[in-house]
Amino acid sequence: MKEIQIPKMLSIAQTAKVIGLAKHYVRQLVLQGKVKYIRSGVKYLLNLDSLINYLNNGDDATVSDSNSSRKIKGGLYD
Repeated sequence: MKEIQIPKMLSIAQTAKVIGLAKHYVRQLVLQGKVKYIRSGVKYLLNLDSLINYLNNGDDATVSDSNSSRKIKGGLYD
């Protein structure tokens, strides 16, 4: 059986605190589509690995198209 890897997702405030960046800067990276994220209600949850990849590689970092905001119904994506 293939092992499923669940990404570590953090809010903008949590991410800023863990990484040591300003919340405003982290929010801008989200709004510019530089890191992977999902929306949960009004909050953005960032993929921590995606942010670290961006910080290490800058604009050369790849972000897949799966960055779109999706509503979650019954635990499944639309």
